[in-house]
Amino acid sequence: MATKKAAKKATKRAAKKKAPAKKAAAKKSSSTRKYSPAAGKSVEREMKAMKQGKLKSGGSGKKVTNPKQAIAIGLSEARREGKKVPSKK
Repeated sequence: MATKKAAKKATKRAAKKKAPAKKAAAKKSSSTRKYSPAAGKSVEREMKAMKQGKLKSGGSGKKVTNPKQAIAIGLSEARREGKKVPSKK
């Protein structure tokens, strides 16, 4: 009898855990994409160049070592090419 109660409790716990996940998935499908896949590729290219030590900043020509700066350069480049990227704040 104790095993039946334990089994029921386990199934109730599993059911409770699964329910919120379904609601979250529904929200994600309704949202729109902020960045185009092409913009992501531009950022990937700049990150790779930074890791290789080839990425340089525009004004001073110094080597870029900060990943956030590399991402900003990639997004800026994507904006110039007319890809879907939100405007700067």
